[in-house]
Amino acid sequence: MIPAHFDLGNAAAYAAWRERKLADHPRRLDDLVVEVADPRRLTFAEREALLARCGVANMALYASPTGDDPDKDIPRLLGRQLGLVSLDANRLADDDGISPLAVAPAGTRSEFIPYTDRGIKWHTDGYYNTLERQVRGLLLHCVQSAETGGENRLMDHEIAYILLRDENPDYIRAFMAPDAMTIPPRLEDGAVARAAQPGPVFAVYPDGFLHMRYTARTVSIEWHDDPATKGAVAALERLLADAASPYVFRGRLEPGMGLVSNNVLHDRAAFRDTETRKRLLYRARYYDRITDAPSSAD
Repeated sequence: MIPAHFDLGNAAAYAAWRERKLADHPRRLDDLVVEVADPRRLTFAEREALLARCGVANMALYASPTGDDPDKDIPRLLGRQLGLVSLDANRLADDDGISPLAVAPAGTRSEFIPYTDRGIKWHTDGYYNTLERQVRGLLLHCVQSAETGGENRLMDHEIAYILLRDENPDYIRAFMAPDAMTIPPRLEDGAVARAAQPGPVFAVYPDGFLHMRYTARTVSIEWHDDPATKGAVAALERLLADAASPYVFRGRLEPGMGLVSNNVLHDRAAFRDTETRKRLLYRARYYDRITDAPSSAD
């Protein structure tokens, strides 16, 4: 059953939730940062601080003294302490399910933008996955930043929902349609390697939480052809482009820093590496949301 505040017919419940959400939401990137001594072994206070920020903004940043330590246990063990266990082991990830985001000089990875130095438009991760395998948790850990560039912009998808619903509830209705956004099939050697993936932009899961599936790409995307969907797409593009928005945070992860989130909206600026400084981030995608019940798995 959909929570009352996500019911378009329940204005009172929405107004109460909206008021709390906007009152509690951070207004500065610094408000999201938690200093941690060792991400692999969070203290009770560090973990509570991360959970608190995720509870109000669906994301938190951490800063640690691990620097350029390339140990993949840093993001893996941090994620487990926040309930992130079920990795989306996509085909470009390493065998452990974690992707090293760095410029790939050749090979399959070099064909995909995350493994280049090019900018990436606003999106949520895994928007092309099947609806049964949606990415609900995202962790980024910085081992090395680029010589220049590589900043991210971040926006809580629940804030995007509020801003769109305030402008026109029909935008939300359109974005919740089961065929609002379709990713066409991927072809390899003339055969279908991935079927077309239709689905909503906004969906409320059985646990009562809002999930967003979105990309600002203009190629290989098919939007439902009706005025409400077109209006919703244009409105979302406007609010994400608003440089004065208090809800769009911009910053760059430096060595030892990371982002934990419920797959919020984000982008990446283009960057430039040098021979002595090459950008490397670890990306872990999960089918889980961040939770206050840490995993006991090995």
